Amino acid sequence: MFNYRINSGGFFKFASSICGKDPLSKPFKFLQAMNSLRNKVQLIGHVGQDPEIKNYESDRKKANLSLATTEVYRNDRGEKVEETQWHRVIAWGKNAEIIEKYVNKGKEIAIEGKLIYRNYDDKNGDKKYITEIVASELLLLGGKSA
Repeated sequence: MFNYRINSGGFFKFASSICGKDPLSKPFKFLQAMNSLRNKVQLIGHVGQDPEIKNYESDRKKANLSLATTEVYRNDRGEKVEETQWHRVIAWGKNAEIIEKYVNKGKEIAIEGKLIYRNYDDKNGDKKYITEIVASELLLLGGKSA
């Protein structure tokens, strides 16, 4: 019925936590759980600049912001290395209203959403590609912004 190749690593442990000892004994529950993980992004970071808010017809709002996530680790020589990744985030509706009211540069937030990809031609005719996260959940963290 189902042919899965599952190693004994983390994925099997994850599947077992959802479906019991043998994830393949309950394939429907297993597939439901896997569908909930499709195109899901969770990030915690600091807002890079004050969010840009746009108002549309029928009181619909859109917030655009940049979010920095930083990873700190030690390299082979024992030196501390800090790497920062920047993410474009879009929020609509109630989340955009919350961002407009409470979020500014430096604020630590957590978001959950999905990745979207789009492209356009710039004024020189070159194709540009953009990856963005559309936030469906928002959590304000930490104290006041920097």
